[in-house]
Amino acid sequence: MNIRLWQITLILLLTLSTGCVRKNFFAETPLVDQTVYEKLKTAPLDVDSVTVKAGKHYDRSFVHNLFWGKHYRPVWDAPVTVPVFDMDSTKGGLSFVKLGGGYQTTSMTLKDEEGNLYALRSIDKDPQKVLPKIWRDTFVLNILRDQTSAANPYGAFAIPPLANAAGIPHSNPKLVYVRPNDNSFGENKDRFSNRLFMIEEKFDDDGNIPPSLGNAEDIVSSGNMLNNRFEDNDHFIDQVSFAKARLLDILVNDWDRHEGQWEWAEYDKNGEHYYRPIPKDRDNVFFRFQDGIFPWLFSRNWGIRKFESFDEDFNDVYALAINSKFIDQRALAGLNRQQFDSLAHELQSAVTDSVISEAVHRFPDSVYKLVGESIKEDLISRRDKLDKAANKFYEILAKDALVVGTDQEEIFEVNRLDNERTEVIVKRGSDKKVVYHRIFLRSETESITLHGLAEDDKFFVNGKVGKGIKVNIFGGRGEDEITDTSDVKGWKNKTWVYDTKRGTVLNGGPTTKDKRTNDVRIHAFDREGF
Repeated sequence: MNIRLWQITLILLLTLSTGCVRKNFFAETPLVDQTVYEKLKTAPLDVDSVTVKAGKHYDRSFVHNLFWGKHYRPVWDAPVTVPVFDMDSTKGGLSFVKLGGGYQTTSMTLKDEEGNLYALRSIDKDPQKVLPKIWRDTFVLNILRDQTSAANPYGAFAIPPLANAAGIPHSNPKLVYVRPNDNSFGENKDRFSNRLFMIEEKFDDDGNIPPSLGNAEDIVSSGNMLNNRFEDNDHFIDQVSFAKARLLDILVNDWDRHEGQWEWAEYDKNGEHYYRPIPKDRDNVFFRFQDGIFPWLFSRNWGIRKFESFDEDFNDVYALAINSKFIDQRALAGLNRQQFDSLAHELQSAVTDSVISEAVHRFPDSVYKLVGESIKEDLISRRDKLDKAANKFYEILAKDALVVGTDQEEIFEVNRLDNERTEVIVKRGSDKKVVYHRIFLRSETESITLHGLAEDDKFFVNGKVGKGIKVNIFGGRGEDEITDTSDVKGWKNKTWVYDTKRGTVLNGGPTTKDKRTNDVRIHAFDREGF
């Protein structure tokens, strides 16, 4: 949850009347039966399951809910029976690997006897670390903690049937409760004891590759995948698979799909490497935020727009694409409108009413009684409208297109075919193989930005048209050659060249804008986004 200074200031100004700081915000224990809790603190009772409430501290008054939203407070306060976690017997016995590094989630990586990895992740969150230190001891922190109730604590449990129907890799989370004073956690006992967690398979390059990934040869992080993609010209992203995964995100209203929310399965095909996405961290599916006066104000387009609520309609697809903009731009630049439309219809056929029913029945019984049917109805409605949402998502992506080469030599060809169409072709310098091809439409795209990155790249722009798309060329490091023979009438949407003056050959045309400089920082390109 990235919160800007002005947004925190807005919260501060609007909440001066909310009262004093709650020194003990979180409930002492998630256990419903206080007697059981007291006994578990002092003696290892022989119990294999307990009844818990994921967040009874989110149960607030009508007036509070009016101003700050009802959200999923009843779900957080619903009693749920869960198994008790045991390090020696859960998953056949587990051992500690490492602590997680999330800002809000308490997490740990565990390993079973066969080397399979699991993530143990807290159901409740604490956003303390996202705040500047000056406000961490103020009531602003309690406000942010209270807004955790906008997330459905059991949302992730509905994802497996949906993902399975769509052919998208997924984990299978299970609920567990960790006893008070659980010594099996060693020096981390205080952080993990007496808490409700989900445990799920972890796709990680340190573990075994599960059979569900077929003949994958490795699993890598987004950072490693992007570095490989931009360093070598034989590494490619499976953009169709990523687009399908992103449409599922939109279906379930998962607004937080930044690059850190993905792992990538790597496949070898005739000596070339392809990366298929593996979604993770489904903390914000079915998010419900805009049902209180202050949250409604905060989530306006001028505020924290990305906090879009889940309901029967796609009210703001742009909001669902804010956090994912970086990875979307780099991993979806080759797809056209027809491909998005085809994928949307494919998902509409795969995610049937019965699949959706199975998904919401993954909620605990008490939770299903509260929200199961309403989420089911909303999912069916959204599924039926997914093609329209996919169309809007495509238009967001198409507006400013990003076409990136590698640290090897490439040839970029831009052909202004007519007033509407501009063709972009990228070829490997080594064997002239076409590695990118797309025709952009002026009615969809305002600008196309090309990045050559390193080595000696060549750019050719041609075509005489009355109207066209603005083309930005960043040659990158190396001795680049740019030849622009195109001619676009009018005063804008021409060819703009950004590179260093030294080592760059520019053969400009009548509408070339020479923006070269002596500053090498003009070559900068963000490869990882972290």
